[in-house]
Order: sequence, then structure tokens, then C-alpha cells
Amino acid sequence: MKYTYTCKKVTLNDSIKEYAEKKISKLERYFREDDTSASVTFSVEKDHLCTVEITIRGNGTLLRAQTEAPDGDMRGAIDAAVGYIERQILKNKTRLSKRLRSEGFPPPAPSDDFEVAEEKEFEIVRTKRFSVKPMSPEEAILQMNLLGHSFFVFRNSDDESLSIVYQRKNGGYGLIVTDEEK
Repeated sequence: MKYTYTCKKVTLNDSIKEYAEKKISKLERYFREDDTSASVTFSVEKDHLCTVEITIRGNGTLLRAQTEAPDGDMRGAIDAAVGYIERQILKNKTRLSKRLRSEGFPPPAPSDDFEVAEEKEFEIVRTKRFSVKPMSPEEAILQMNLLGHSFFVFRNSDDESLSIVYQRKNGGYGLIVTDEEK
């Protein structure tokens, strides 16, 4: 697994990065391919609140966790993020292994550390249809805020792509721009 580290508003020593690598490497058993990469972002917010964001890309699968720990406990935040990702893998192990077995994703082995109830079915309880209008991302954010939603789908007037704006948990907005798959 290839590791990429990013530090925001914090300088970390190598021991924290080595600790993160050691913990994340335990997830390698779920991946067969060597092209798997892990991106780890460390940041410290107000009041010494440590945030760790781990994103793992491999075999067409994207796994992400963001956790926080108080009082500079970066190791605790790493442990929580890795645990969250492993629980997500185990919770969806049947679907993931069926869908990704051909792509090199072995069936997850059960872990003794925690109990995870597998989801049986994804139940869609409501369907909405609406027209997607061309607008700028700024207009979409304004529309999202007027509706009181946490995300908004629109057609970007700049490049005609289907796009989504959303409110980020730690403040600010995000923009997802889709590409047409060929």
C-alpha cells in the first residue's frame, strides 16, 4: 500500500506517521492488488481537537473515515478512523465481496475486536424527481441554503457537467463534478 500524508495546521513527528502506517496496514488483508493507496490527513482545530481523515483507494473502491479526538490524541483519532473503515468493510462484506471479487477484493475475514451486524438490504424509502437546471456553483449554494438542504444537484453552467454542492462537516462547501464515463 502506498501512503500519502498531509498535515494542516500541525507538524507531526515520524512516530505518528509510522503509527498510522502500522494501523492502516492491517487493512491490507482486504486488498489483493499492490496499487492500493492510502491518503492520511492530520489537522488540529480550535481547542486542540485532532482530526484524522483516512481515504483508501483500491480496486475501484473508495473507503473514507474522518474522526476527531480531544487534547492532541492523534493516535486515538487514528485508531477510531481505522476501526470505522474496518466496520464499514465488515458491515457490507457480502455486497463488497460479490461486487469486487473479480477485481481482486477478497472476502473480509471476521474480526474478534468488535461485533458488526451485516446490512441485509438497502431500502429506498422515497424517490424524488426534479429537473436539473444549469447554474453556477455559487447559485447552487444559494439555492441549497434557501431550501435548507445539506446538498444540491445541478448542471454546471461552466462546463455542462452534472455537479453537486454540499456543506462540509467542518465548515465551508464542497463541489463534486461528474465526468462522463466512456
